[in-house]
Amino acid sequence: MARTWKWSTSGYSFVHRTAGEVLAICQRAGLAGLEVAPPLFASCADCEQQRLAGEFRSAGVSLDSYHLPFAGEDDIASFYETVRRGAVDNMLRHMDRAAMLGCRVVIQHPTTNRYDAGLEGVDQYLRQAGRSLAALLPRAASLGLTVALENMLPGETTAAGSPGARFGSRPEHLRRLAEQFAHPALGFCLDTGHALVAGGPDGAHAFFEAMASRLVAFHLADNAGDRDSHLAPGHGLVDWRTLFRAVAALGYAECLCIEAAPFAYGPNLSQSLEAWVQMVADTEALAMQALAA
Repeated sequence: MARTWKWSTSGYSFVHRTAGEVLAICQRAGLAGLEVAPPLFASCADCEQQRLAGEFRSAGVSLDSYHLPFAGEDDIASFYETVRRGAVDNMLRHMDRAAMLGCRVVIQHPTTNRYDAGLEGVDQYLRQAGRSLAALLPRAASLGLTVALENMLPGETTAAGSPGARFGSRPEHLRRLAEQFAHPALGFCLDTGHALVAGGPDGAHAFFEAMASRLVAFHLADNAGDRDSHLAPGHGLVDWRTLFRAVAALGYAECLCIEAAPFAYGPNLSQSLEAWVQMVADTEALAMQALAA
């Protein structure tokens, strides 16, 4: 099997860096793309942001994806209409910015609350999310964007002591979203760290299977299965062999976003050029080992 994709990383690692520093790291590390975090370059005027986006593209680094906001007030499935409508308005503003920057896809959390969807009612979440998607998806299509719903971490611990079924943290939630909102601008983003915590080692790949027909983005992060620690790939328990072989089988040709900082000593070293180069090289080696097996 051959690698069909390119590598990108999250802009959340660079919010305190200058655009020049970010570009230098991406180029030196062999990254073909960058996922824009809302704070990244936000202090610049629109014309300056467009210029920077062009500079990145000219240097061979696309602003490939854009992570939409996910604070408490950004809940597109909120049961409170005031909150939900405010969240939709905010997402629309950020989608306009993503299109201006030339992004391909925007990453959307299906909810920002952590309540148990089994207790609150999955149908209620689907109804509220559907109202929001009815506004978001046509705008995305008009802007040339795809809205990628991301699988979530489990929710609050239940009275019985088990993790709650937060909306988006079960494969069946994602299957229902795909079935009920079959719009060409709707896709999915697989977060490997979230999948491991929510599904465990034996159930993590079920998220890929539920999302496979609409996968348009990936967040690659590792952990020990107990929390979303955002370790660099290879430093936790994610089954990278299964993941990379499945991505190659899809023929996926866009960016896989490494949503982690380098696994290195100290805050300065972890942000050094050498650390970024090593992380991308290590992730590439994981992929090549998986595809050669």
